[in-house]
Amino acid sequence: MGHWWFRNIIEPGKLPLLLALVSFVLTFVVTRMITRLIRAGKGPFRNISPGGLHIHHVVPGVVLMVVGGFTALAGGRHGYGSGMAAVLFGMGVGLVLDEFALILHLDDVYWSEQGTKSVEIVIVTAALVALILGGALPFGVNELGPDEFHNRFRVVRTVGVNFLFALVALFKGKGRMAVIGVFVPFVALFGAVRLARPNSPWAKRFYRRRPKARAKAKVRAFRHDRRWNGLRRRVNHVIGGAPTH
Repeated sequence: MGHWWFRNIIEPGKLPLLLALVSFVLTFVVTRMITRLIRAGKGPFRNISPGGLHIHHVVPGVVLMVVGGFTALAGGRHGYGSGMAAVLFGMGVGLVLDEFALILHLDDVYWSEQGTKSVEIVIVTAALVALILGGALPFGVNELGPDEFHNRFRVVRTVGVNFLFALVALFKGKGRMAVIGVFVPFVALFGAVRLARPNSPWAKRFYRRRPKARAKAKVRAFRHDRRWNGLRRRVNHVIGGAPTH
């Protein structure tokens, strides 16, 4: 265990990233627990509203991100300073992404169905950071050998092809697959070759004169949503709390 820790975390300089991930997840979990207690009227916690102005926790989150980010830039990647900066930054990200839906909609949708987007973005972010900790690098560059890595043409080609797959998946309305595919190229390839979502830019452009493809895309999207949306909604509600409207 000690050998694995040194080889995979300490030697590559990933300890700050691990600290940021742990503090990010813990801050999100604790914040959700506190907000649910406030919502239920239990415990000593209350909303902060000086002078009648409700202060959302995205505000201290932004402050922590700024402090942690600039501290990391000033202190380098080693020592106690980098670890403290990583913890502060992770805490800030946890607070900010917990209210991602509020930032996206510019409205207080925390306890609405739209508010579950915050839970989804937290899960995706945590998964991507965990992939980086596990050794994955964007666009599959990590799959190149030591000698090939110095061949700029091969690196550019690999990045370009994988970026194209992710971009096609995104235009086909498969945002999650596109984001994950940046780190796991096979996922982006899978999303790129599958039928587009019926309301995606790709479908509007290329299925406009192909009624069979458009109908097939609608049927496939309906079956996919019926199979997975209910499960995804239940998971989001368990983690973030059920919406009130």
